[in-house]
Amino acid sequence: MGEAIGEVLAFGVGVALSPLAIVALVVMLVAPGGARPAWAFAGAWPLSLALVATLVLLLADGSDASASGTPATCVNVVKIVGGLLLVLFAAYEWRERASSEAETEGPGWMRKLDRVKLAGAAGLAVLFVVKPKNLLLTIGAGVAVAQVGASAAGQASAIGVFVVLGTAGLAIPLAVHVLMPDRGEGLLIDLRDWMVRQNATIVAVMSLVIAAKLLGDAIISLTT
Repeated sequence: MGEAIGEVLAFGVGVALSPLAIVALVVMLVAPGGARPAWAFAGAWPLSLALVATLVLLLADGSDASASGTPATCVNVVKIVGGLLLVLFAAYEWRERASSEAETEGPGWMRKLDRVKLAGAAGLAVLFVVKPKNLLLTIGAGVAVAQVGASAAGQASAIGVFVVLGTAGLAIPLAVHVLMPDRGEGLLIDLRDWMVRQNATIVAVMSLVIAAKLLGDAIISLTT
C-alpha cells in the first residue's frame, strides 16, 4: 500500500496546482449571486478525478501493468509518451507566460462565471479535470498505482490519496471563504489576480517536474 501511495504523491500535487481551476472557484465564491455554484464545482472536481483515475487503473490492471512486481513494458511506454507530452505542454505554456503575466481582467470565460448555474459549475469542473495537464497527470496516477501490483485495498487507498491531494488547491479558497467571512473576499480577489498572472509559469514548471519523474522512472525501469 505504501508504495502505491508514494507513486501518486507528485501527480496529486501537480493536479492541485491548477491555477485556472482555482481562479474559477474564487470567482464563483465572490459572485454577487452567492457561492452555491462554487460548492457544486468543488464537489464535481474530486468525483471527476476519482472516476478518471479509477477507469485508468482498471484498464491498466486488465492489460497486466504489473509484471512480477515490476512495471510492464506498456507502462513504461505510457510514461515516456506522457512525459514527452508534458514537456511539449510546458514549452507551450512557457511561451505564453508573457501575455499571462500582463493579463489584468482574466480570460473572457472567467467574466461569465458570476451568472453560472449549479449544473454549469459542475460541468466546468469536469472540463478542467480533462484539460491536457490534469488529464495526463490523472492517467499517470492510475497507471502508477496499477504498476506496483498492490491489493485492491491498497489501490483504493492510493487513488483516494491522489484525489485528496488533487483537491487541496481548491480547499484553500474554500477554507478562506468559510473561516474568514469578513476579510476573506479581499484575500480571494488578490489570490485570483495573482494566479491569473502566474498561470502559465506555474503550469509550465509543474509540467516539467512531473515529466522528469515520468521519464526518469521509465528509463530506470527499462535499463534495470
